[in-house]
Amino acid sequence: MAPWPKDTTKRIFVTPAAEAAWNMRLISNTLPKEPFIGVTHSDIAFTGNYAIQGNYDGYQVWDISNPRAPKLYDEYVCRGSQSDVSIYKNLVFVSGEATSGRVDCGLQGVPDSVSKERFRGIRIFDVTNMKKPKYLANVQTCRGSHTHTVVEDPNDNQNVYVYISGSSGVRSPTELPGCSQLAPGQDANSSLFRIEVIQVPLAAPATAKVVSYARFLDNLAAVTAHAAPPSDVGIGRGGAAGGRGAPPAGGRGAAPGGGRGGAPAVRTGPNQCHDITVYPAIGLAGGACGGYGVLLDIRDVKNPRRVQAVSDSNMSFWHSATFNNAGTKILFSDEWGGGRGARCRATDKMEWGGDALFTLQNNEMLFKSYFKMPAAQTTYENCVAHNGSLIPIPGRDVMVQAWYQGGVSIMDWTDIAHPKEIAFHDRGATEKPANEGTVSAGGSWSVYWYNGFMYSSEIARGLDVFELLPSANISQNEIDAAKTVKYEYLNVQGQQKMVWPASFALARAYVDQLNRSNGLASARTSAIMTELAAAEKKSGAERNSALRALAGKIDTDAANAADAAKTRLLASAVKDLAK
Repeated sequence: MAPWPKDTTKRIFVTPAAEAAWNMRLISNTLPKEPFIGVTHSDIAFTGNYAIQGNYDGYQVWDISNPRAPKLYDEYVCRGSQSDVSIYKNLVFVSGEATSGRVDCGLQGVPDSVSKERFRGIRIFDVTNMKKPKYLANVQTCRGSHTHTVVEDPNDNQNVYVYISGSSGVRSPTELPGCSQLAPGQDANSSLFRIEVIQVPLAAPATAKVVSYARFLDNLAAVTAHAAPPSDVGIGRGGAAGGRGAPPAGGRGAAPGGGRGGAPAVRTGPNQCHDITVYPAIGLAGGACGGYGVLLDIRDVKNPRRVQAVSDSNMSFWHSATFNNAGTKILFSDEWGGGRGARCRATDKMEWGGDALFTLQNNEMLFKSYFKMPAAQTTYENCVAHNGSLIPIPGRDVMVQAWYQGGVSIMDWTDIAHPKEIAFHDRGATEKPANEGTVSAGGSWSVYWYNGFMYSSEIARGLDVFELLPSANISQNEIDAAKTVKYEYLNVQGQQKMVWPASFALARAYVDQLNRSNGLASARTSAIMTELAAAEKKSGAERNSALRALAGKIDTDAANAADAAKTRLLASAVKDLAK
């Protein structure tokens, strides 16, 4: 995301021109406080009853113990942009890449082209006392930190690691020794085509430092932008990709697997990643790297290795990645136009500016389909796919996703060849355009499910909180089962394996799914619901005996069920209740 100009008039249009919602509901909107009014809100992380919301001028901490009435708990002013945030135990990490960012967090900027006062990299805070954060350290990097990803190493409990995705120009070696903008073939220590890996000792986080460079973008073929849509030709908006690369026309293709070579050609593939999502439980990461989606092996956390890179002529700027919980699928979003353009107009292709969905088989990504939120937006609203997260509905792959002023969309991609929207919320433009043809900046930067609710970082309006409503697409039992998954903390770019504890809601959710898909005869699902209700009224050995008997019957049902796999999941859920 390119920086938004600060609204010096402090205008925030709180009352939308219109509001539309389907199968979800906005339950609270908490406006930003000074000095963050009129300054872009960015990403969001969670710990306990707190939501930490990044802002280009620092971050805010919200007490979300009551999601219907969040309260500002603390704020920290420290300019840097984007100020993407993550948390691990008592440590908060904040990205900075703006040339105006200062080591001392001042707002006066850095006038000199080379200065030891400039900060570009990762700031580290100790928030043991959330009310009194301690600025422990900053780790300077050659291209700053546009985004970052906190990575836990299952084999190392003494440290936590941070992957740095920097996308700005390379700093002068006079400002930061060791930085080089030469190509890798000319300088083996080039600051291009790599990420930095920072090691943070948990016993002494102030000593955090860069410990390795992962140069997994070498030798990727050049990519080119797809054509501008007809509605943009000749009106000064530039190419469809806003100057960012996309693969050559002709569909999807895989790039060579790995290795390093000599000097790159005059035109190359991307020399940086925008964002990386890690899934330590399966040892993989998804790198959204401009013109490519990259699959990484992260079992050696300090040295992530490229397994595969995929390009697609319909993808303009690979922005972020999400795995499904089973680790059998991966989704990449496309921030066509950099997030500042109106890319959801009726004239825009549905294959452009949305999501590309792949299955994962033997560490190979296989394309299956695209998804784009289906409601056309106006020419005055910035709209394109942005950050989202899984909703822990058992037995399904469901994701909530931000679309800037396109609002919030919930998408079911269980059937990966046919993803579909199953809920949404959309409101009027952040502000009315002052001049005809002006795209107003605002909307949902990111929206994430956290312990029963969905929290959206609204670029201009502060913090939005949503709840999911039962519908033909999602039952109340499925919602109740999703709420049993509890996180102690959450950084969405560090995916955690979702585990559902035994509950009657979980068993009933599977029954509802079998009903919806006709995966089991309706007479049987009705009888199972009756027996579950009867067992729930019992206690002790009598309840356990009834549940074991029911689980046995369901196991027998699976032999002739249209959806045998889901029926066995139901049997397992009932058995777990009896333990």
